[in-house]
Amino acid sequence: MHQLHFFPSRTMALYVGRLFLVRSFAILFALVLILQTLDLLGESGKILAVAGNSDSDVWRYVGLRFPQIVETFLPFSVLLGTILTLATLNQNSEVIAMKASGMSAHQVLAPLFLAALLVAGISFAFNERIVTRATAALSAWQKVEYAQIPPDTGVRTNVWVRAGDDLINAETVETKGAAVLLRNVTIIERKGGVLASMLSADSGRAVAGGWEFTGARRFIRRSGTVEPLGTIVAARGVRPDQFTLAQVDGDELPFLALKSAIDDLEVAGRPVDALKGVLWHKISGPLSAILMPLLGAVAAFGLARSGKLFVRAILGMALGFAYFVADNFALAMGDLGAYPPFLAAWGPFILFALIGEMILIRTEE
Repeated sequence: MHQLHFFPSRTMALYVGRLFLVRSFAILFALVLILQTLDLLGESGKILAVAGNSDSDVWRYVGLRFPQIVETFLPFSVLLGTILTLATLNQNSEVIAMKASGMSAHQVLAPLFLAALLVAGISFAFNERIVTRATAALSAWQKVEYAQIPPDTGVRTNVWVRAGDDLINAETVETKGAAVLLRNVTIIERKGGVLASMLSADSGRAVAGGWEFTGARRFIRRSGTVEPLGTIVAARGVRPDQFTLAQVDGDELPFLALKSAIDDLEVAGRPVDALKGVLWHKISGPLSAILMPLLGAVAAFGLARSGKLFVRAILGMALGFAYFVADNFALAMGDLGAYPPFLAAWGPFILFALIGEMILIRTEE
């Protein structure tokens, strides 16, 4: 009868879930404390070396860096909390008692899955509301090497826009009210994906029906000649806002804002596959907490017969860390365009869920 219920004992579920949460957050607190201290040792000198900075700026750095460290090491803490909880239960023969009462391995792990789902929800909300804002503020501060952040001048540099088969590059894009001014423009004109000619201009401004370029000249690939054109109208159908879209960092935007930015960039013809991978990872990243009880389950079962508790715990940690390595590798491949966005974000999650389930079934069920 117990096999028909995912949570056959409410008391047992609360007991195991509480052990898991307390140990996971205790490990997270210790890790963040140590890593924040080490990080601060390296950065405090740079912060205080800037004229006008004081101890308050050091504490400001701590406030911005702390959420990033929590986000990075929360899954590690859940993994270590899982292994510590299951190893303790096994060492005290509590897992044997649960098994003797008729509970399956999945039922023993069920409270951990539920608690990990709670952690995943907290992690997602924390990332959305706090980590993204802290990352954006710290990134802007670090770009000026911890000096005072200057106001936005409205100038963008090295902007690329796609117009059909053609690629347009502007060395600088200046916005003055509603007007957009391009300087040092190059249009790579392609036919069937093959370079046909290159149009260069000193400046460009939006006019009815396209863009008016001054000081224009066209290099024709086949003849190798340069044709002076003077002032012409080209790049028809290209909107001014396609040039004014800011460079998007997926880590600095919450889920919905990033999705909206990706839609805008896609319309503008910008490459967005890497950002789509980051978008999907905003869900798969926090959900990795649910994998940890499955990957750490080897620390709970089969120990009484083998007596190799330490070896089993090491194996659980190895599986967990292998997942983190695979996850970072897949994201890197997604950034390079080698993996499609969905595979880059979800591939390691699905793979290690299958590996963990296979190990659990073969060793215990």
